[in-house]
Amino acid sequence: MGKKQSKEHRKKLKKQAKRNKRIEKQFEKQKTHEHGEVKILLLGTGDSGKSTIVKQMQILYKGGFPNDEIEIYKNVIRSNIKSYIKTLIKACGTLNIEINEKNRELSQDFLQTVRKNSPEITEEHKENLRTLWKDKGLKEAYARRDEFQLPDAANYFLDQIDKIADKNYLPQADDILYCRIPTVGVKEIHFEVNKHLWRLIDVGGQRSERRKWIHQFDDVNLLIFIVAASEYNQLLYEEQNTNRMQESLQVFKKHVNNDFFKKKDLVLLLNKIDLFKEKVKKYPLTICFPEYEGGDNYDKSIRYIKKQYLSQVKKKKKRKVSCHYTCSTDTDMTKKVIESVMNSIIKSDINRYFI
Repeated sequence: MGKKQSKEHRKKLKKQAKRNKRIEKQFEKQKTHEHGEVKILLLGTGDSGKSTIVKQMQILYKGGFPNDEIEIYKNVIRSNIKSYIKTLIKACGTLNIEINEKNRELSQDFLQTVRKNSPEITEEHKENLRTLWKDKGLKEAYARRDEFQLPDAANYFLDQIDKIADKNYLPQADDILYCRIPTVGVKEIHFEVNKHLWRLIDVGGQRSERRKWIHQFDDVNLLIFIVAASEYNQLLYEEQNTNRMQESLQVFKKHVNNDFFKKKDLVLLLNKIDLFKEKVKKYPLTICFPEYEGGDNYDKSIRYIKKQYLSQVKKKKKRKVSCHYTCSTDTDMTKKVIESVMNSIIKSDINRYFI
């Protein structure tokens, strides 16, 4: 980032900081007023895209990310690309995929000597990462990534090894959106849209984090449940014999019908539709739903998934229920979906949402 760009970035952050401070003051003031902020709770299982939605709100309504957060993401991204290569090397062994003979010693040395949790990328690391990522064996393992655990965005970063290894590298917005850091505990963001204040709360989706969800149930005005549509043929991180979408369906059924939410409006987001659209051509939906008979047609497949979720919702007459398809790493699409949800709230009767 050049000096001019850096200066403009600092100026932008300073301006946004003032705006954020004003919003926080308004938020505190309205807490004692009959009209407060709309509290939105994001739920969903691990890797569904909840945290990416929160990042998009940061980009769209908070002016982006402060420098200290950008530095954290830089270190995580650099650590992750080494972890991705290690995962692919191990997968080659598990799946009986041959690594090119000239790269076998290198791959074993990489496993033994390179610390995946270190953000440092030396020149030697860069060359080794580049060589291993080009290996046909690792490419074949990547093509079979649904058979083991590898983040969806691994190739996005591995295709940019040179840029990420550069000493002056700073993550851009897309890099941060694709960077996965599992949510631990509770994160929330306050922002203003259409002269109304909104509070979006994200809670960790992994099994170990779900026991904390109940502490956020009080005074929720709107529940958004996020599903990664592309996970229908994948297994849980925590339990290798449980289908991710079947797990998500059970979690959805349990929580949307909870007494806290049975009269609250509900938005279902079927996320990662870009990945789903490509995947359904190769892997039948019957992997998750044996009774499905629609073949590899995208529209029929996504409507079937939608039906499976919405059929779990009880007492629909007492709440407004809607569904949207989205790709949370696409800022324009996310903005349209989120603002559609917000406009629906405002047009209906926003007073009933305020706490």
